[in-house]
Amino acid sequence: MRTKEEILNLIEEEDVEFIRLQFTDMFGDLKNIAVTPAQLGQVLDYGFMFRGAAMFGGYDYEKEDLYLHPDWDTFLILPWRPQHGKVARFLCDIYRADGSLYEWSSRNILQKVIEKTKVKGYTFQVDPDCEFFLFHTDENGCPTTITYESAGFMDVGPVDCGENARRELVMNLEEMGFDIESSHHESEPAQHEIDFKADEPMKIADSIITFKSAVRSIVKRFGMHATFMPKPRSDMAGSGMHLNISAYKDGKNLFNSESRDVVLTDDLKYFIGGIMKYAPEMCAVTNPLVNSYKRLMSGYGAPKDLVWSQKNVGAAVKVQHRLGEDTRACLKFPDPSANPYLALAVCIAAGVKGMEEKIDAGLPAPECYEAEEGVESLPGTLREAVLSMRRSEFVKNVLGETFADMYTEAKMKEWDAYMADVSKWELSEYLNRI
Repeated sequence: MRTKEEILNLIEEEDVEFIRLQFTDMFGDLKNIAVTPAQLGQVLDYGFMFRGAAMFGGYDYEKEDLYLHPDWDTFLILPWRPQHGKVARFLCDIYRADGSLYEWSSRNILQKVIEKTKVKGYTFQVDPDCEFFLFHTDENGCPTTITYESAGFMDVGPVDCGENARRELVMNLEEMGFDIESSHHESEPAQHEIDFKADEPMKIADSIITFKSAVRSIVKRFGMHATFMPKPRSDMAGSGMHLNISAYKDGKNLFNSESRDVVLTDDLKYFIGGIMKYAPEMCAVTNPLVNSYKRLMSGYGAPKDLVWSQKNVGAAVKVQHRLGEDTRACLKFPDPSANPYLALAVCIAAGVKGMEEKIDAGLPAPECYEAEEGVESLPGTLREAVLSMRRSEFVKNVLGETFADMYTEAKMKEWDAYMADVSKWELSEYLNRI
């Protein structure tokens, strides 16, 4: 961990002129306040006061002034900003005026879950697979859903028109300290994926927030717009944020089998059991948009039924075995619009509950699984997911009852606004013939 003096010296040596104090609102949208180097010393000592209403994405749930306290370990210089008069950033924890942690900060919620699991002897490693689209912008620089390429899975340039942008992204991310594992074109035209190596949950949540901001900023140089919208086009597969999770106790991966005859450990099956049991209650967090359910319900390989598998890539949870690596549970249903702090908090808590209570995951789905009657499904709409979350004692225990109530209230307003809108599909389907 750098000291205050080291940070201030680095800012002077690197000619940094603006420092962004960043945090996320309730939905995982990045916010910031910029300060100058002259102000930073006091900020590092005492924090920076801001209006608490900024924590709730436009919903006026907080009247109190709060304080941003920079996490010194998250300091980095943004490489895509000017090289003279550079811009740096900290991710911040949120405190009240009395010095107590703000319980409705999503970063603080994840930290509380991590601390509880550590007391029980568990630690976790997570690596996310974040998919996104690179669409062209119009003559005014506004986003479209237009692409002129026809590239598919793992294609290369010149068919892959986003290859240069993706390479620039990887180089910038590595300069920021990311340990990039791989990058490639995904299955749909204009769809891409960049994967970074596993790390502890807080670092991964911070990395996802940083990654999304970097991607959106850097690709503008190429006349493109990056979107992490789960289903931006009805004629294409959507984008997921698969969460690959391994659990450890006493330095040992609880998901690795010591016997050649036993492929799955009991802990792995119980962890999956917890995820399967609570997935419907978590979906308003892991899949938080109206649009999220158009990805899940669309086919195109996205999970719909609550099944797990060792081989079926369309299962809600898939066991991953890679030669020379730890066994992981891959959660396939979350999408990249989720607040990563909240998504990891509920998923880890559900898995731990599964291991502690020995929740049965049931039999795995076969490799060629097709939808079956009587199999429980993930929620079909945001409304269904919100109602399930409202009834969930599990989610309220993880997020806090007040936070869960505010979150579900906001999401139900989002659903109501969607239902009040007359869509192009309705006009096309009904206007002429009804």
